[in-house]
Amino acid sequence: MTVMFIFVIIIIVFLFIYNKVFDTNQFIKELSPKLKQLMEKDYEFLLTVRHGDKAVDVKALFEKRIRDAIIMFVVALFGTLLLELNIVLALVISFVIALLIFKLPYIKLKSFYKQRLHTIDLLLPYYLKGLEILVEHYTVPVALSRSIDTAPEVFKKGLLKLVAKIDAGDSSIQPYIDFANEYPVRDSMRMMRLLYRLSLGSQENKQEQVMAFSRMVSTLQNKAREIKYQERLNVMERKTMIMLFATGGGVMALLFMSMTLMI
Repeated sequence: MTVMFIFVIIIIVFLFIYNKVFDTNQFIKELSPKLKQLMEKDYEFLLTVRHGDKAVDVKALFEKRIRDAIIMFVVALFGTLLLELNIVLALVISFVIALLIFKLPYIKLKSFYKQRLHTIDLLLPYYLKGLEILVEHYTVPVALSRSIDTAPEVFKKGLLKLVAKIDAGDSSIQPYIDFANEYPVRDSMRMMRLLYRLSLGSQENKQEQVMAFSRMVSTLQNKAREIKYQERLNVMERKTMIMLFATGGGVMALLFMSMTLMI
């Protein structure tokens, strides 16, 4: 009886939506300000990282998340009631599913951001090594400008901003800090501070500062190599375990089949 009642309600709601008696988009727009507190603090930042310079309508994407979650809640509720589950249990299951659907886009953005940071973490030492060679022959601003063409793609946007600010006459440390904030990985802040001090140094002590910069870059390179080696080792271990489980499972299956045939 309950299932039939909900089925009728869903049909009525569908007819209202189809005949535009009930505007779902307007409903979501009116509802989203009340639910805005559910928006994660770093959601807008993560969207900016994911889409780069492309214009992103944060409000529209958030409203889509709400709409998808509500639709999934209704679908899950109907499905669980068809299975003749207790109404309270059906509501709980439907709510959990709707929450997962709501959180999934954010989880994907977070995963993308972490992967991007990991990539930057591995590439930064090698970019800095190339920059070190340029700094030996040019001033820091010129070296930064010349490094853009050969820099990894992930750094080019930040380097263009950094060089543009320096060329505009900003001789403070802020452009370097902004670059480090845009790529907040291990030691990026310390390296950019050191690079700024190097840009202020005189020619007399430049070689000493370059040596200090070189030592720090070498340390970062060693850490990056250790991470890469550990990652390869983990992949090999996973493949070995999969092979062992597959081999062991196959042997057990053969033994079971042999025993069955003997019986």
